[in-house]
Amino acid sequence: MKDYESLLKAHGLKNTFQRVSIIKAIDKAGHISIDDIYKEIVVYHPSISLATVYKNILTMKELGLVVEVPIANAKSKYELIKNDHIHFICQKCGSVEDKPITAKIQHFFEELVAHDAFKLLSTQNNLYGMCHHCHAS
Repeated sequence: MKDYESLLKAHGLKNTFQRVSIIKAIDKAGHISIDDIYKEIVVYHPSISLATVYKNILTMKELGLVVEVPIANAKSKYELIKNDHIHFICQKCGSVEDKPITAKIQHFFEELVAHDAFKLLSTQNNLYGMCHHCHAS
């Protein structure tokens, strides 16, 4: 089990059952929408409101604990902060899969921005298509 309390503290957040429940749901799912976070948490904490989940997600996003993954033609999903990576997003089922940024890809990014003297600090790359499960069916 991860130390969610330390994770919250490291990002300047107080340890509340709402926040711990939210990051547990995100950690368990990998990538999850706010509505789905709420559906998972409300089972165990019926008093929690959707507004509380939204408010806490926005705060966690501002403080760099979670990252919003925008999904074309769908609600954004959220993930815990981690190293830069690429998202493979299935346009049929909505699944999101993380893929590492290899040295070759990193080199491509560096060449791409060097032309404009742009300093690359981080990336979020979303590739849309169909996952192997949907493509096979």
